[in-house]
Amino acid sequence: MSNLSPLKKCISKHQLKTYFFGEPGLPVYKSMTKTKGYLELRKFVIHKLTNHLSPDLTYHGVHHVKDVVNVCNRYIKRLKIKGREAELLLTGALIHDIGFLYTYRDHEEKGVKIACELLPQYAFDKDEIDLISGLIIATKVPQLPKTELEKILCDADLDYLGRNDFDPISESLFQELQNVNLLHDRLTWDKIQIKFLEGHYYHTNYAKKYRQPNKSARLEEIKQRVNEQETPT
Repeated sequence: MSNLSPLKKCISKHQLKTYFFGEPGLPVYKSMTKTKGYLELRKFVIHKLTNHLSPDLTYHGVHHVKDVVNVCNRYIKRLKIKGREAELLLTGALIHDIGFLYTYRDHEEKGVKIACELLPQYAFDKDEIDLISGLIIATKVPQLPKTELEKILCDADLDYLGRNDFDPISESLFQELQNVNLLHDRLTWDKIQIKFLEGHYYHTNYAKKYRQPNKSARLEEIKQRVNEQETPT
């Protein structure tokens, strides 16, 4: 399991801050209802990600965040998750990659620090922030979720691995890794994909049944492609 030390740095009381990332922030909503708090947070975060994420992030862009939120919404409906629990899951989905605003490596730990500063402004209490911080950290690869909500978010984060749009989304990640100078040739990329897909496991019953078969098929296709590239003609 990844180091959870950033969770310990969350504020212990409602120290409602009036700044975000060192910039002037939105006003503190002391009388805000929980639901309104989430809706206002969602509006703010989507705006922030849309306008401030690097264009180099062709995979980890705001479109990915929206996709994960949408998948979580389907889990909420499917599993009949109610009220505040559903809202906390959606909040985790909304900000699970917010650390990319500042760093590529260890962005989950940065995301926890941001959550600890940002969420009190939107009527989230310490226990809720700790839960959301756990959701963020759980998405760090290799994913090792412990709670049911963490399992759902992890599977939503990598839902595309077992979907029909695997190829274009995979291509967007390959492009991103080239953009940030972590990878350049396609054969190496395919080998990385093989290792990742072989080591990845879905956690929810739904994903095991409806995503794992397609994921396994994609793995075999990539293996075949690599074998063809490495076989002498």
